[in-house]
Amino acid sequence: MMTQFFDTVPEPVAFAGRSAGLGQLAYRVYNPDRQVLGRRMEDHLRIAVCYWHSFNWPGSDIFGHGTFDRPWLAPDQDPMDAARAKQDAAFEFFEKLGTPFFCFHDVDMAPEGGSLAESRANLDAMVDRAAAKMEATGVRLLWGTANLFSHPRYAAGAATNPDPEVFAHAAAQVRHMLEATHRLDGANYVLWGGREGYETLLNTRLRQEADQLARFLTLVAEHKHKIGFTGTLLLEPKPQEPTKHQYDYDCAAVHGFLERYGLVDEFKVNIEVNHATLSGHSFHHEVAYAVDNGIFGSVDANRGDPQNGWDTDQFPNSVDELSPALYEIVRGGGFSTGGFNFDTKLRRQSMARDDLFWGHIGGIDTLARSLLVAEAMVADGTVEHAREQRYAQWGSDLGVDIMKGGVDLASLADKAVADRLSPLPVSGRQERLENEVNRIIWTTPS
Repeated sequence: MMTQFFDTVPEPVAFAGRSAGLGQLAYRVYNPDRQVLGRRMEDHLRIAVCYWHSFNWPGSDIFGHGTFDRPWLAPDQDPMDAARAKQDAAFEFFEKLGTPFFCFHDVDMAPEGGSLAESRANLDAMVDRAAAKMEATGVRLLWGTANLFSHPRYAAGAATNPDPEVFAHAAAQVRHMLEATHRLDGANYVLWGGREGYETLLNTRLRQEADQLARFLTLVAEHKHKIGFTGTLLLEPKPQEPTKHQYDYDCAAVHGFLERYGLVDEFKVNIEVNHATLSGHSFHHEVAYAVDNGIFGSVDANRGDPQNGWDTDQFPNSVDELSPALYEIVRGGGFSTGGFNFDTKLRRQSMARDDLFWGHIGGIDTLARSLLVAEAMVADGTVEHAREQRYAQWGSDLGVDIMKGGVDLASLADKAVADRLSPLPVSGRQERLENEVNRIIWTTPS
């Protein structure tokens, strides 16, 4: 059993506030017990560490080999011995970082075997071991998921694959991982359609692939109820990469798909910040859409690089970017089963073992600071008042009649003519509102 992999971090990371010294591994803002809008900060943010980028990625890219110190990834080991060493290091990290949750794919935790039965046995053994570690550390599972995109069999998709045997293989993986998530008392289960899309329309039947995907999701929802899993099923939008076009392009596309196939009561969205920006939206937009349409579930906290048009998965570091999104989340009542999962990668040159702590600490403090700004925005009321004033006329008799169906097009047109309506434009006051939000960001104490 591997112990003290992170041996340069002997103690759990704690809140030190402004007294934290230069180079000290400590939280400057994140104080789990601090009360924010009537809840503990930890309960607002529900922070999770991802298993894959943090422990299963060697630090490689398309031009170079892995750079990270991850001995369990060496190819000359027994796969299960390596999985156990990886798990030891992961739970040591979770406990020392002091975060309440983690997330994982099936193949992150256990090696894939030569058959589905062998893969299942490997995962069962590692899930049993994880359960014991969760009991010992108090760390919980935010969500589990199956990797339906890495293996070559999924090159043409999983649920949308032209081969029904691939569909069935994917179903077996999801069934097992959903049941494993249930055994670990996971709060959610995620399905990311990483290759549910197309690379060329010349060989693609769009309607058939959509119908297949809907059938797959229906089967998953049915099995969730059959086994008594009470967590939330989440879909993760992304516009492209690795495919040219993915069917879960953004929150609006996912919402429309769920409505079309009668699945809107079964699924919510897991929004990734970097995926939002790749789709041409802001993270703020995607959160606001999901909250206002009742499909908000959970968040993968990261960021992209504006000079790179791909998914860099960097640690979040912008309070300006995150504060408006945190405002929408708390305005909508906050997380129920979801949370902020750090789906984040160190940079390839960040090779020291404790770099993983520095990345997470900085990102967590950024989220905590953004939460405090969101609290201040709620208390200040400027944004909500501006919204109420801008749409106030929809509370008039005319506005109520329009929305409740009290008029048809002809009678509405006749009224406009008879009343000689000639409404004047009203300023949206965008610059003033942006200044007010900046004022709150700058004046909110940590």
